[in-house]
Amino acid sequence: MDQPGSDGDCTQALRTLYYFLDGELTPDRRLAIQRHLDECSPCLEAFDFEAELKMVIARCCRDQVPDGLRQRVAEVLAQASETTRKLV
Repeated sequence: MDQPGSDGDCTQALRTLYYFLDGELTPDRRLAIQRHLDECSPCLEAFDFEAELKMVIARCCRDQVPDGLRQRVAEVLAQASETTRKLV
C-alpha cells in the first residue's frame, strides 16, 4: 500500500468510502481504510463530509408511503411469490 497521503492510497480510500460507510467491506479492508483515514487529514475530511451527508439524507428523506400503495405492493409480491412456487 502507498504511503498515507499518496495519490494511490487516497484514490483507493476515496473509491471505497461509500462501501466503508455502509459497512460493506471485509474486516481487513475496513481496518486498512480506517488506518489511512487516521493518518490522512484530506481523506478524513472527505469521509466526515460524506458521513454527515449520509446522516442528513437518512434523517430528512423519509417519505411516508400511503397504506393503499403498501397493500398493492404486498399483493403483487404475494402473487409473484405464488407464481414462483408453482414454477419450482
